[in-house]
Amino acid sequence: MAEVASELLPLLRVYKDGSVERLSGSPMVLPSPDEDPETGVSSKDITISENPKISARVYLPKLAQPISTQKLPILFYTHGGGFCFESAFSLVETKLMNALVSEAKVVAISIEYRLAPEHPLPIAYEDSWSALQWVASHSVNNGGFDNKEPWLARFGDFDRVFVAGDSAGANIAHHVVMRAGREKLAGGVKILGAFLTHPYFWGSKPVGSEDTRDFEKLLPSLVWKFLCPNVAGGADNPMINVVSPEAPTLAQLGCRRLLVSVAELDVLRDRGILYYNAVKESGWEGEVELVQVEGEDHAFHILKYETENARKMIKRLGSFVLKQ
Repeated sequence: MAEVASELLPLLRVYKDGSVERLSGSPMVLPSPDEDPETGVSSKDITISENPKISARVYLPKLAQPISTQKLPILFYTHGGGFCFESAFSLVETKLMNALVSEAKVVAISIEYRLAPEHPLPIAYEDSWSALQWVASHSVNNGGFDNKEPWLARFGDFDRVFVAGDSAGANIAHHVVMRAGREKLAGGVKILGAFLTHPYFWGSKPVGSEDTRDFEKLLPSLVWKFLCPNVAGGADNPMINVVSPEAPTLAQLGCRRLLVSVAELDVLRDRGILYYNAVKESGWEGEVELVQVEGEDHAFHILKYETENARKMIKRLGSFVLKQ
């Protein structure tokens, strides 16, 4: 039996042979190529890259006739899970995407980036950026990639590209949008908007109402220290503390619209509010909104997807995408 090297309970266990046992996360589910019975959304799994291994689940809403000329916004999504668990192919993320795609009428792609600790940060950022470049390449006839996805090529409107994520996925989405502000995407594609739900941002010192006595024992502190024990700056590294003095200015955000969502009972709430205010004060020229949901905890719209508040949250995110 393999010997345990370290643990991050209740999330994962690392063995001395290098293997990782994930103790959290929802079960994997198959896509619905013939339409999800609840939403009518179709989905399929694709491979973006073999080396490195990057895959995704692609979604298409039930289309009105005629479909030959119908163009849909594109939603590029990165799932949550503390950088170290969950999957684009899991039950809760698939439920979320089916609901979002049905509500917002988008063609969506949910990225299966490689997870820490086997693949330390910034690998998740690099995988996601590579995947976004691949998506953008569909905007031109010869985008430099051999494996084209027909749903993106046929139905995608590359003037309406959105980047989004939840929790750690919202952190990744932020960094992807920041990079898009510094570097060009294939075909000159621009990101119209981004929404970050319950983003996993953190720091070395408490802010707002965060617990000052047991700050180091809070789960966001424990996860970051476990996954990145030797990273420069610790919890103030710009990967996790995007408002630290060493972080690039938020005025570089490479989109025109931004929505930040927080939940009242979420330990990450005050970081999301801090981020929202920092974006407003940065000199960024886009439009930023803050959505606060009372009485709910982290990722409620994903983990409690059948509740009325979850449905309202999905509608709110959908209206952000559909806004003209």
